[in-house]
Amino acid sequence: MKKVQFTETILRDANQSLVATRLSYDKFEPILETMDKAGFYSVECWGGATFDVCLRFLDEDPWERLRKIRAKMPNTKLQMLLRGQNLLGYKHYSDDVVRRFVRAAVRNGIDIIRIFDALNDLDNLKVAVEETVNSGAMASGAISYTTSPVHTLDKYVSMAKELAQMGVGSICIKDMAGILLPKSAYDLVAAIKDAVDLPVVVHTHCTTGLAFMTYLKAIEAGADVIDTAISPFSGGTSQPATETLDYTLKEMGYDTGLDAEVLLQMANFFKPIRADFIADGTLDPISLTTDTQCLTYQIPGGMLSNLISQLKMLNAQDKFEEALLETPRVREDMGYPPLVTPTSQLIGTQAVQNVLAGERYKNVGSELKAYCRGEYGKTPAPINPEVREKILKGEQPLDGRYADTLPADVYEQAEVKLEGVARCEEDVLSYIAFPPVAETFFEKRKAKEENVVKYSIEEM
Repeated sequence: MKKVQFTETILRDANQSLVATRLSYDKFEPILETMDKAGFYSVECWGGATFDVCLRFLDEDPWERLRKIRAKMPNTKLQMLLRGQNLLGYKHYSDDVVRRFVRAAVRNGIDIIRIFDALNDLDNLKVAVEETVNSGAMASGAISYTTSPVHTLDKYVSMAKELAQMGVGSICIKDMAGILLPKSAYDLVAAIKDAVDLPVVVHTHCTTGLAFMTYLKAIEAGADVIDTAISPFSGGTSQPATETLDYTLKEMGYDTGLDAEVLLQMANFFKPIRADFIADGTLDPISLTTDTQCLTYQIPGGMLSNLISQLKMLNAQDKFEEALLETPRVREDMGYPPLVTPTSQLIGTQAVQNVLAGERYKNVGSELKAYCRGEYGKTPAPINPEVREKILKGEQPLDGRYADTLPADVYEQAEVKLEGVARCEEDVLSYIAFPPVAETFFEKRKAKEENVVKYSIEEM
């Protein structure tokens, strides 16, 4: 009997996609020991936006959160999402910092690190993959899926082969926008399975309504693992429902290894939590709808909502259609990058700037200039030379890997700055990733602990 395994995303991507990652540890802690009995291939519980949000909005230490999950789920592989040389931030970090971060993630409980790059530039994956393997964890090499004249089946298969040579333990097709069509999924999975002797994982979103069909065709072609979300946090911009696919695949004769009774307990646990997020406005019903514009404009759901938000802030909602049309044009000018963090933000923001200014590239942000200089890596196709010249104004782009130009003593400098504040290597890494946010978190942590001591003395 053919086995198809599941990665459950409720603790990371599902709640990031639907409720802006506001699912705090105390909300899901009571169900962790039950989840540990479900039979998942892995549970994605860390990385992506969770790190930033823990520090910025939830007043949680992300490292402590990971350790707590690990203690409650000793029998399940814990998985995280890492943006290659970007780690969990929005810029590149030095190799030393990348290695330290990966080692710390594994030390604190991570078993599988899914590693991707927004440009599919393999030079941006090598260090993280190497350190993951050296640390005893599995590196899952991710292909950021998109469509364009330069993103061909042969190109993706070639990337899978190179990832296999790097030492990854699986290949993940990462469809962040939900634009992977069923037949394309079949063809891509089949081609990768023919090319490399590794498990193939497929990740998609329900944004366009394709996901269930895409998964079934991918499994038919030989996919080994699929990403799903427990039903109360499934659909819309999230993943397909875990239980639905469990029922479907079992009926078709596949072995999922999942305990349906445990899935039912999980669903019942998360239903009232979803209701609370709807009641307080965190879960916008729009996030649960099907939006096929992604298929036309290549815009992921999260990017679409960000585009609307930017225009609202600027009181320019009437420019929405123009910004929608301008986005793929900017993407073409920038060499057809896959639209995933951070390139989705760069492209979307520039499209809005172009529309509002009434002139293309009249106003350009520092991040897009850095992109044109080559600080994000090699673009899938060359950047439009006229546009690049207009943006860089004679400045020469980088020749080589940007990480090689970064100072090697970033960690040591941060350690000195945080003397008396940082309590461990993890604190220093939090600061390097998000300096002002981490500093504020450390101040709040100290004040909270001083209050606890003060009240304890008063009670004596």
